[in-house]
Amino acid sequence: MNVLVIGATGTVGSAVVGALEASHRVVKASRRGPVTVDLEDPSSLDAIFDEMPDLDAVVCCAASGPLVDLASVTDDEIAAGIRGKLLGQVALARRALRHLRDGGSITLTGGTFSAPLEGGSLGALINTGLEGFVRNAAGEMPRNLRINLISPGWIKETLESLGMDPADGTPVAEVARAYVEAVEGTAQGQTIRP
Repeated sequence: MNVLVIGATGTVGSAVVGALEASHRVVKASRRGPVTVDLEDPSSLDAIFDEMPDLDAVVCCAASGPLVDLASVTDDEIAAGIRGKLLGQVALARRALRHLRDGGSITLTGGTFSAPLEGGSLGALINTGLEGFVRNAAGEMPRNLRINLISPGWIKETLESLGMDPADGTPVAEVARAYVEAVEGTAQGQTIRP
């Protein structure tokens, strides 16, 4: 398969690329290349699909959101968070469904935490929105296309890089396997929590 991975240079994206490259042709895209794309720039999304007409799958690992203090966060900061992770991935999915080959797949990224997280209200809003979007969009996919959401919690390697205890994190290799299963499998409209 020809698979486009957006966010290919991040911790999760790099692991997903490595896991997919064993069996597929992978095109790596991110804000800083090698193929340039930005979820907040619809014209860059249009350009990437114009340049790559023969894609079987799109995987988005470029979805991060800030922790914010609910009492002091501004409306503009909330809008920016929603625009990047939620609306950017929705825009990506809308374009992908028009360009992917029949039977292709779209895999987006959300997030989940086992307990309420200080500063996590905006993330909870965005991630819940993504889950609802994927669940319902699955019923609207034409041509046997599939759409799923990977919703990891903390990544072990990210916690280590932040100087935090990695014990509560999921190893990035395990998270990457969930993306591969979403691309290669038959799941439809699912939120997958590795």
